[in-house]
Amino acid sequence: MKVKEIMTTPVIDAHVDTTTSGVAELLATHHISAVPITDDNGTVVGLVSEYDLLAKSGQSARDIMSPGVISVTEDTDVEDVRVLLVDRRIRRVPVMAGPQLVGIVSRSDLIGLMALEWVCQVCGEPIHAEAQPDRCPRCGEPRDAFVQQAQPPGD
Repeated sequence: MKVKEIMTTPVIDAHVDTTTSGVAELLATHHISAVPITDDNGTVVGLVSEYDLLAKSGQSARDIMSPGVISVTEDTDVEDVRVLLVDRRIRRVPVMAGPQLVGIVSRSDLIGLMALEWVCQVCGEPIHAEAQPDRCPRCGEPRDAFVQQAQPPGD
């Protein structure tokens, strides 16, 4: 499964010159815990999280953002993102299409995916999808052959 299938869009972002109170308002209004920070060209140059707002002082996003953001592309495998989130102990990664921000994948997106695995009762083929598949890609059985199965963490 690819990141483009589970990423959150559209992405709430903020410009580097957004005031810290403006960033705080974005987080509170949209019930999110961080926001990518973009420059005049729309390129992601940092990230401001709740932690940054609480622990750092400054007037703008530029002053308190965490630079050096790790990002992925739309075609990155979801498993690679899971490993990245676990190994680097980060909570979210921006999704880029060239220089443009097109989505974001967070730990909660992956947790939601874990709860949405469908398994074909005929051949055992697992499918990660929000909706029950129409047909099994392996054995061709119709949708009534699928049951939803909970995934243990880390699988």
